[in-house]
Amino acid sequence: MERYIEDYDLTKLTTPLLKWFHAHARSLPWRDEPTPYHVWVSEIMLQQTRVEAVKGYYDRFLKCLPDVKALSECPEDELLKLWEGLGYYNRVRNLQAAARQVMEEYNGIIPSRPKELLQLKGIGSYTAGAISSIAYQYPAPAVDGNVFRVMTRVCADHSDISKPSFRKRMEEAIARVIPQEEPGAYNQALMDLGAMVCVPNGEPHCEECPWEPLCESRKNGTQMEYPNKPKKAKRKIEKRAVLIIRDGNHVLIQKRPDKGLLAGLYELPSIEGQPKRTDIIEYVQRLGLEPLHIKKVEDAKHIFSHIEWHMKGYVVSVAEPAEPPKDLLMAEFATIQREYAIPSAFSAYLKYLKTF
Repeated sequence: MERYIEDYDLTKLTTPLLKWFHAHARSLPWRDEPTPYHVWVSEIMLQQTRVEAVKGYYDRFLKCLPDVKALSECPEDELLKLWEGLGYYNRVRNLQAAARQVMEEYNGIIPSRPKELLQLKGIGSYTAGAISSIAYQYPAPAVDGNVFRVMTRVCADHSDISKPSFRKRMEEAIARVIPQEEPGAYNQALMDLGAMVCVPNGEPHCEECPWEPLCESRKNGTQMEYPNKPKKAKRKIEKRAVLIIRDGNHVLIQKRPDKGLLAGLYELPSIEGQPKRTDIIEYVQRLGLEPLHIKKVEDAKHIFSHIEWHMKGYVVSVAEPAEPPKDLLMAEFATIQREYAIPSAFSAYLKYLKTF
């Protein structure tokens, strides 16, 4: 017999969940002072990035851009540099676009209700619910992958979670039971339960779970069957040669197109496929540079959501150019490190920017 979240009495989960949360809540910097801006920045950073990895970036970002006004006015290169290492750079571009909306349309005050928050660039239903409930204590659900997992397991709901209709059902179900007096704590408790106990990878720690006696999948030993989601399509593999082109103390970097993968970021030049040494020489010459020596360095791999880059690296020594190559930038390592955001896709080769 199939079960659905609507068949389960969610009200009996609230008290044990909140009791557990107040005893085991994670200590996180954005929880110390949960202003709307702090919650918003942290939630955007936490999309597709682990909590432990975010902490240092969050602190750096807030020191440089402490409020909405500062974020809205930040030059793009500086903004991208602050985001360097977090990846998915459209997140921070959308964050800034939304900050400008807040300054222009809301007099610099971040809205409190999900309906208004959803009008801001880059804010979806989860982020809107998180800001509204945590910063403003408005009883709005904040449903993400953690919530899907813990709720489908406790209810033994085998619905396909990839369908938009399931998210809507989940949000409606939680909206009916979210406690009016502690909506922020309730949503954060679900997040922590999914991160610490009902974990995404490997077996859940059921013996530590406040819902253990109430969990339908635990009773049946079927925890790993939930959540039900279709298998991801295989990632496309792209082969490329990454070139660290140096004229001594300077390294060549270039800006990627404004649209597409890694849009608008600076990168090391690369050639698609598996070029021969003669191909590399011809490529460098087309840039207006004179290659002197080519040294093969290690291979590397970087995984995007739908693409894998399989890279071969080459350090290419060139004669100092009479004038900089057109549309390219020759810069010292210290300048690149300080001013330009280089995507983590090239992280294996960044050491060659500093040492020959």
